[in-house]
Amino acid sequence: MAANNQGNNKGSSNRGFASMDPQRQREIASEGGRAAHEKGTAHEFTSEEAREAGRKGGQARSESNRSKSSSSSSGNSHSGSGNS
Repeated sequence: MAANNQGNNKGSSNRGFASMDPQRQREIASEGGRAAHEKGTAHEFTSEEAREAGRKGGQARSESNRSKSSSSSSGNSHSGSGNS
């Protein structure tokens, strides 16, 4: 039998970053950000870079929403009907 690192039968683990309290996750992430800035390796966005990133994110979101609505209206939706 293969080793199971989870240690319980619930399908989740009490180990790792994702299982931590959200406040503790923020503290650890903040420490990493501060360290990167001190080291000089952190990227600081200019207002133009931030504007471009927001524009691209908005386009991707819009395209994603369009593809979802067209696939559900064409009858090719993956709603879990069980007909494979």
